[in-house]
Amino acid sequence: MCVKGLYFLAVLCGLAASGVLRVSGMRIYTSGEMEAVNGTDVRLKCTFQSSSPINPNSISISWTFRPLKQGREESVFHYQQRPYPPPEGIFRKRVSWAGDIMGRDASIIIQQVKFTYNGTYICQVKNPPDVHGAVGTIQLRVVTTASFSELLLLALAIGGGIAAVVILLLVIVSCRRCKKRRQRQHEDNEEAPRKERKDPTACHPSRAVHLYMSETSVEIDSSDGMISEASTKSASSSEDEGPSSDDEDEDDDSD
Repeated sequence: MCVKGLYFLAVLCGLAASGVLRVSGMRIYTSGEMEAVNGTDVRLKCTFQSSSPINPNSISISWTFRPLKQGREESVFHYQQRPYPPPEGIFRKRVSWAGDIMGRDASIIIQQVKFTYNGTYICQVKNPPDVHGAVGTIQLRVVTTASFSELLLLALAIGGGIAAVVILLLVIVSCRRCKKRRQRQHEDNEEAPRKERKDPTACHPSRAVHLYMSETSVEIDSSDGMISEASTKSASSSEDEGPSSDDEDEDDDSD
């Protein structure tokens, strides 16, 4: 029995440490521990789930603060139908609503945290009939500079964002190059038929025969219809021929 009791107690402690508390159907989720640099804004995240439907007119959210040293709890924030920042105290004009009731978010933002804000922040949500139950807690530690783990996470976040932008730009550039290449191939395919031209020295076979026949005189024997002789005379050869026999007879008569 003792072993079972210790096991049950360990389970409850684990749930409390993780910020997941289940009472009367209400589940509250918190980060458990947080660290913030002095003078910066910090978001205290608190979400919830209820077994009853969310009624924005009746649901209420309360944030309280318990300092590290012994002292009384102080009201930080209250919400019921609308936000109610603290009218007095150390959190006056330092807290703003950052939640969403229908989104089951009861988060708040503390602006310009100070070292006096070190302590435990308690988030309590009531959604009738879920009005009883445990609360979610956040241990806030205000420091001078960010710890190495937070700086590492910040560097990883910035590096991841830059890498995502670079990858997106590379994808866009590669897509544009592929598009231009396809356009060039399409234009080349369209210009290829236009570049096909006939050889100006070539002509139709019928025209070639006509040219050949016009330059060549053919003599046909009437007896058998066969081609007996073919000769080609140029204009220059006719001019080089001597005077005809009639011209010679005229010369003799003149003598």
